[in-house]
Amino acid sequence: MGGATNKLTDMALKIAKPGTATRRLADGGGLFLEIRPNGSKYWRMAYRFGGKQKLLALGVYPNVSMPEARKAAQQAHQHLGEGRDPGLVKKITKGTNCTDNTFQAVALEWLEKFKHQWSDSHVKSISGRLQRDIFPWIGSRPIGEITPPELLSVLRRIEARGHLENTHRALTNAGQVFMYALATGRIERNPASDLKGAIPRPTVKHMSSIIDPDQVGELMRAIDRYSGSPITRCALQLTAHVFLRSKEIRLAEWSEIDFDKLEWRIPIAKMKGNKRDKEANPAAYHLVPLATQVINILREVQALSGQGKYLFPGLRSNSKPISDATLTNALRRMGYSQEELHVHGLRATARTLIRQELGFDEEPIERQLGHAVKGPLGAAYNRADFVEERKKMMQAWADYLDKLKAVAEIIPIRAAVG
Repeated sequence: MGGATNKLTDMALKIAKPGTATRRLADGGGLFLEIRPNGSKYWRMAYRFGGKQKLLALGVYPNVSMPEARKAAQQAHQHLGEGRDPGLVKKITKGTNCTDNTFQAVALEWLEKFKHQWSDSHVKSISGRLQRDIFPWIGSRPIGEITPPELLSVLRRIEARGHLENTHRALTNAGQVFMYALATGRIERNPASDLKGAIPRPTVKHMSSIIDPDQVGELMRAIDRYSGSPITRCALQLTAHVFLRSKEIRLAEWSEIDFDKLEWRIPIAKMKGNKRDKEANPAAYHLVPLATQVINILREVQALSGQGKYLFPGLRSNSKPISDATLTNALRRMGYSQEELHVHGLRATARTLIRQELGFDEEPIERQLGHAVKGPLGAAYNRADFVEERKKMMQAWADYLDKLKAVAEIIPIRAAVG
């Protein structure tokens, strides 16, 4: 390989572990294995062409073995010796190379292209599912030849283990790969779309939520990176900070916000609760103290919708609020499945972590959630109770979310090997 001596061994590749930052294991001649913090391993070759430093992608390890990577690097050096750019040669020949059209090749290409939209844990989950449950059976098959019954037989193997949720996740991921293949001209029909109703739906017992602090940090960063409507992004940010119900967020009106007092007063009629309580005191309201971070979110939204009635107007009409499906679909676009996270689950996230991590008592938490917890004599606490404690709690929660979000993965830029 260009006169270079190979340095890596099979054992070195097998025992190589990911670190907190991307690192590279050099093999010689510009070839190296790039190891990401999420555990993914990619073969790359650094080279110069036309006076510019470039990188050539040679596949994912262990799907592409070390001998295969070395052979590909050797071919790249041959192209360089003939005055051709290996990267350009790869692009030209890609459409005619049948190995690029296997299900596994297309799936890895899809995952590489869209993984930046998801959290590292979600990418790892998808990759593991593909490697474990799908690639062994249809990974080497030309993607255009896979039929619905063939895909169903793969899914039945997962179902037979009693994992209905994983079966549906595998179907979803396979469908996404097929949709990508359809969009890039590899197939003419998505076989996964023909399997609707073929696998029984698991029973959803609760609104799924995330309570691991590291995963909450990933979620907050994912929301900040959301590339859809800024109105939708701000609605999700606000939901995470104030942990109200989706309906209460969506129906929020500018007339309810008091920037001077740093308060949001939601009419009791909008809150979920006992109908008789609402009729007995229709002028009552649910108080939401506004942390500094929440004020910043509201100021951003004000520039977008401040002239209208609703904080979060619909995408098609300013006279109607944003829909519940819009927020749910945003989470799905960010890579969170129904089993992983529901919008309503953000309430459980806050409830759990404020109690466990921040140490606040149950009463102010339940008051802020809008729950009618009763006292020793059976009477419901007034919704305005614990106001000062709730103000401290809401600011502490906002600061805590900032802290979790700040623990981001910092990947240093390293000089290319070669």
